[in-house]
Amino acid sequence: MLRPIAEVAGELGIATDHVEPFGRDKAKIRLEAIAAAASSRPQGKLILVSAITPTPAGEGKTTTSIGLAQGLVRIGKSAALALRQPSMGPVFGRKGGATGGGKSKVEPSNTINLQFTGDFHAITAAHNLLAASIDNALHFRATELDPRKVVWKRALDMNDRSLRRVVIGLGGPSQGVPRETGFDITAASEVMAILCLADSPSDLRARLERILIGYTRDGQPVCAGSTGVIGSMAAILSEALLPNLVQTTESTPAFIHGGPFANIAHGCNSVLATRMALAHADYAVTEAGFAFDLGGEKFFDLKCRSGGLNPAAIVLVATVRALKMHGGLALDALEEPNPAAVERGLENLAAHLDAAARFEKPVVVAINRFANDSPQEMDVVARYCASRGVACAPADVFGAGGAGAVELAEKVVAAAAGPYTPLKPLYPLDWAPEQKIERIARAIYGASGIAIAAAAASQLARIKKLGYDQLPICMAKTQDSLSDNPRLRGRPTGFTLTVRDIEIAAGAGFIVALTGEIVRMPGLPERPAALRIDVDSAGGIVGLK
Repeated sequence: MLRPIAEVAGELGIATDHVEPFGRDKAKIRLEAIAAAASSRPQGKLILVSAITPTPAGEGKTTTSIGLAQGLVRIGKSAALALRQPSMGPVFGRKGGATGGGKSKVEPSNTINLQFTGDFHAITAAHNLLAASIDNALHFRATELDPRKVVWKRALDMNDRSLRRVVIGLGGPSQGVPRETGFDITAASEVMAILCLADSPSDLRARLERILIGYTRDGQPVCAGSTGVIGSMAAILSEALLPNLVQTTESTPAFIHGGPFANIAHGCNSVLATRMALAHADYAVTEAGFAFDLGGEKFFDLKCRSGGLNPAAIVLVATVRALKMHGGLALDALEEPNPAAVERGLENLAAHLDAAARFEKPVVVAINRFANDSPQEMDVVARYCASRGVACAPADVFGAGGAGAVELAEKVVAAAAGPYTPLKPLYPLDWAPEQKIERIARAIYGASGIAIAAAAASQLARIKKLGYDQLPICMAKTQDSLSDNPRLRGRPTGFTLTVRDIEIAAGAGFIVALTGEIVRMPGLPERPAALRIDVDSAGGIVGLK
């Protein structure tokens, strides 16, 4: 039985007038709560949860994060979660829900997986208001924008491959200016990235104004501030900017806010939700999307650098089944015991441990236990971690909740108790964009070098001319491999990372380097999860996993 959300907020020390309830089990928390807590208690320690390169099913990073927070409470610590909200596209597509599992979930899980408090709808509306204002200005010839050089698309929080490339304005002059455009899923919208990196309403507005929407006929940049609708966009997003408070299956507080993809954007929940958790708990457990090469690196180089955050420790989630995949087993053979394949697959864990070490934070490996994992396979991972002097603990959080993460919680507390070390980004901002990209490719992915395609080279020249070259890099790369080739498992070596194009996310405050085929609007699989979701006779949602 879930506790009333007012009780959860009260135990965190959040004043009643800072809580905006959404029913009995969820609430928006006003930003004033951060400053109020800062005057009465020290800031907590930030714990980043990341992972090794996952199987297509994922390795339970969110479930482990939730279990860890519950485990911290079990050993007498004050803990809160700061997690991303799931996108509805994958919920109805291949992935299904993303609120944890078993005895380590955030609740109300069905609501969180679907429309929650409306934040994604607000982001979609603000994104599309800007798109509509652009085409309205083109229709009335009230802008210097070249219709062929508009880069701002539309957004929808649903998987729909048919919308990736569309032509709009057909049907005659009264219907607008015909041009080619497309849709991105809302999680890939720059408005999503902006909301998650903004640290105040004024910062949100300033970032919205800086969005690059296109170019004039002579190649001059045009930003969203010129459209006159930034005030309306900010109004749409005013409530969405406030972090959402819910709870886990064991009543541990959880701030669920924002949801950018990690293979396209920076893959982290909002700066404000993270600050809210840090302000009200001794330990704030957060996660970054996919594996450390994507979410982890961006967490440090984008979110922490922009938001003034600094983790005390890193938890790296590994699973026996993922290690067997990296050890050469086919996906349909991962349930069979095979310690030798686990041994071979340790190269992927090693790569992520080496990458994490670049940021000079203590690391704890969490072995997320699955029912078919044998003791011999678990022991292979534990012995390897011991050989490297890395703390390691099993995590049976799906089956046992917080009780299954007590050892992990104790080791995380011990790791976080070490001496403070300042944030150490991977590269300085005054490096050239190519130098920043190569640093990420070599130090995090293990590439031997980079290749810049002609389209990317042209964009880099434009970036330098326009003065955007001081921005950090957001790598858009497959989550299925350390390399830019999704078929390469384990720890690929000797490969060249190819940057095929570059995009400017001036509002979010980073440059996007595109590698491989990164799809910003996913499609539904042949048998999507939407086919199993329904509402029962009592009005409850069923089939959402």
